[in-house]
Amino acid sequence: MRHGALAGLLALSGVVILALVRRQTGTEGFLVGLGLAVVPVPWLIAAFRWLDRVRPGPWRNMLFAFAWGACAAALIAIVANSFATHWIATATADPSGADTLGATVIAPVVEESAKAAAVLLVFVFRRRDFTGPVGGAAIAGVTATGFAFTENILYLGNAFGTDQSIGTSGIVSVTAATFFVRGVMSPFAHPLFTVFTGIGFGLAALPRSRRLRWLFPVGGLLVAMSMHALWNGSAAFGQYGFLVVYGGFMAPAFGLLAWLLIRSRQRELRVAREELPVYVYAGWLAPAEPFALGSLRARRLARDHARRFLGGRPAARAVVHYETTATELALLRHRARAGRAGPDFSTREHELLVTLWQHRASSRPALEYAAHVTAPPPSPVTYWQRYGHPAPPYAGYNPYRT
Repeated sequence: MRHGALAGLLALSGVVILALVRRQTGTEGFLVGLGLAVVPVPWLIAAFRWLDRVRPGPWRNMLFAFAWGACAAALIAIVANSFATHWIATATADPSGADTLGATVIAPVVEESAKAAAVLLVFVFRRRDFTGPVGGAAIAGVTATGFAFTENILYLGNAFGTDQSIGTSGIVSVTAATFFVRGVMSPFAHPLFTVFTGIGFGLAALPRSRRLRWLFPVGGLLVAMSMHALWNGSAAFGQYGFLVVYGGFMAPAFGLLAWLLIRSRQRELRVAREELPVYVYAGWLAPAEPFALGSLRARRLARDHARRFLGGRPAARAVVHYETTATELALLRHRARAGRAGPDFSTREHELLVTLWQHRASSRPALEYAAHVTAPPPSPVTYWQRYGHPAPPYAGYNPYRT
């Protein structure tokens, strides 16, 4: 019932936003904008799925996030921004000032709040799928990708209409310039803003005190709004304001954030290598599995091996589920050793172990194969390393001794 109502809401939002954008751009402009706006979408979604590769969330969450961003969040933004800007212009009799205020204050607050609603819904209703900062960043990034997709249709469609009215075309057209700025130089802008909200919710998903837990999402949302406001206000910084903000702030922030998220993902792999051996001793895992589960390359090889030799795509999906469950188990145990496990630790641990056991038939051979292929060659062990003292000299006859 709840899923049906949400799907209906998204479908209705999609129809309404489609009609609004088409009315503003015209049918031809809408089609041109749609064709160009879709170009960066696969790359962005693939990037967020790659980022979330260690513990990938279900595709249904990604589809919901994209649909919310493209339909519901975009509709909220276009209606609220237009209403607020019109009201300010009427109240102040200063349309130019109202546009500036709308772009630098109203739009960041409205748009980031609308996108954050998708992350909040996943956080509340799919808590177990919300796997920490990296998972939160992936959900938020896909939501923002959907939002930017709809917004780009509007901007590119309007740019095409401008070209039609002034007679420009080709590489010098307004459409080409708009696509270069929004689709080539800064397709990551909206995802970059909203990722901070996702990281905040991801930190809140970790077991902490209730009072502290809600500070992270609020803080992340405020950072997202601030960055969005700075980006929108770059035009007010003079002729080169956009380039200064882009090169001096946005690009470095993007690089730093990507580095931090990748390091967080590497940490999850390291935790898997360090925490899972205890389950080897207990008989739940094979000896080679902790190494394979702590390596992205070994995980990929295991999936490929299962797909080719152990049952096709169903076997590969089973390996993915096995890898995700094992990583969740390792992180659960890591939190327990740090004293941050919840009261349901034993129950959750048992659930994860049972899930691993149910998928071991195709997953274990695939992971053992991957570990065998990717394991580093054993280093030679000297007599000193093995016995703790140098080998005694050979007292007998040695024809090679001079």
